Amino acid sequence: MIVILHLAVGLMGNAASFLLYVAPIWTFARVIKKRSTEEFSSVPYIISLLNCLLYTWYGLPVVSNQWENFPMITINGLGILFELSFIIIFIWFTSPKQKLKTGIMTTIVILIFSMTALVSAYLLHDHHTRKRLVGSVGLLVAVAMYASPLVVMKKVIETKSVEYMPFSLSFFSFLASALWLAYGLIGQDLLIAAPNIVGCPLGALQLVVYCKYRNRVMEEPKEEWDVEKLDQEDNIKQHLQIAVVTTDDNINGKMSQNVNS
Repeated sequence: MIVILHLAVGLMGNAASFLLYVAPIWTFARVIKKRSTEEFSSVPYIISLLNCLLYTWYGLPVVSNQWENFPMITINGLGILFELSFIIIFIWFTSPKQKLKTGIMTTIVILIFSMTALVSAYLLHDHHTRKRLVGSVGLLVAVAMYASPLVVMKKVIETKSVEYMPFSLSFFSFLASALWLAYGLIGQDLLIAAPNIVGCPLGALQLVVYCKYRNRVMEEPKEEWDVEKLDQEDNIKQHLQIAVVTTDDNINGKMSQNVNS
């Protein structure tokens, strides 16, 4: 019964994670349409890539005991493809400065994963120790992945707009985290459950922030030239009023002269 429940929760976690991975498709459709990444950040996708790489490796028989964590392999393997696609699109349409930053971060992510995989495969010789190493690194990365939207939430609070924090991304992040937390607890694998203990409240916080600002319009800062423009308009109005008054006085003066004559 426990095995069946464990597998069922894993499958539901897969479904929720799949929806989480496809949620940014609409964001990147907008990026492609506008040919600009605007105010979007590449950091969540880069950290998610590392998370997917580590947990795919964690689920393989090299680290886990046979195929006990097979659901993790399928969904995280698919996640690698999605995150790589998003990063490539981001690099293609972003500014040169962001291209360099994103490229450097992606390279660091690949190096971290490669070092973890090599150490666990060749220097450690039992599944328990390998799981502890890969799971510990994955724990840190997963916490960083769930914490990365805090940067976006800060922008939401500053601008009072959820334009750059889609609801689907926040909702499926919370749902996936809750299901993988249950999966880890049922399977008595704290290395899977632990990062989601952090992920659940952070996902819930995103939803609270979204609900608070969902009907607000982003406030655009007033630029200096707008003030100057208003001053110019006021000056023009004043000159027009003076001209009108002067014209009226001239007309009244001429009419008085005609009457006297």
